[in-house]
Amino acid sequence: MGHTIIRQRRDFSSFKLLVIAIALGTMVSGCSSTSSNSAPVADRSASKPKRLAVTSGQYVVRPGDTLYSIAFRYGWDYKALAARNGIVAPYTIRPGQAIRFDGRSSTPASTGTSTTVVSSSPSSSSKTTIIKRPVGAPATNSSTPAPAPAPSATPASPPPPAPVVTATAPAQVPAAERAVGGWAWPASGVLIGKFASNGSLNKGIDIAGDLGQPVFAASDGSVVYAGSGLRGYGELVIIKHSDTYVSAYGHNRRLLVREGQQVKVGQTIAEMGSTGTDRVKLHFEIRRQGKPVDPLQFLPRR
Repeated sequence: MGHTIIRQRRDFSSFKLLVIAIALGTMVSGCSSTSSNSAPVADRSASKPKRLAVTSGQYVVRPGDTLYSIAFRYGWDYKALAARNGIVAPYTIRPGQAIRFDGRSSTPASTGTSTTVVSSSPSSSSKTTIIKRPVGAPATNSSTPAPAPAPSATPASPPPPAPVVTATAPAQVPAAERAVGGWAWPASGVLIGKFASNGSLNKGIDIAGDLGQPVFAASDGSVVYAGSGLRGYGELVIIKHSDTYVSAYGHNRRLLVREGQQVKVGQTIAEMGSTGTDRVKLHFEIRRQGKPVDPLQFLPRR
């Protein structure tokens, strides 16, 4: 009888230990499961949008545009874009004019159809929409679909290819050009952003400063754009220094120069601000034949 009671107690104790072990195993398993189901860490650096250069299609000039600002926006050398569109110096363009990127004639051929080009606003996508309609037919509102043309014995012209975009590659600057002087810092302040050569958004440098502090021309040149029509740059100044180089100064509070004005290195051209960005800073770019290059290759050490 006594042996039976002892054996039962041992069996009961073993059973309790088994229950506790199972419970602990379940808890450990639950913790492990919870850990494995935690939210993944996303690598946002790989998903940053890249600035693209349009190599097909066309753009309709809007009031305030210049050939230089269009070339800057789409990653072109202004001379190459002018040559492609048969535009000669002093590179005057007019609102409503079509600027092509693919080498085709901007004047529609006489094939029984005309081309209406609908361009997006500066604050939206840079893609263009091309609508074919019969010659003599009234233009339709761009927001209302055009009615299908009546059947004709002559087949309609095939639609133009969709705009092709390629990543803008940074230009390689010859050592001889980098050694040439004449460049100065466009503002005083802390360097908070450096040039990125991997196709990301930063195609220049960022200099932090105080609201309203002066922004200087980095070299002698002529102002070819002064305005806020380029998305992401805020109040922007573009200066042409030669047939090869232009510089850009973005996010200003106020512009102090006008298009066509000649400026000297060190001349105040704007007041630093935060237009088009989230803090007071100057975004500064140098472009060689339309392609961004690292400004630190040109600016003196400090």
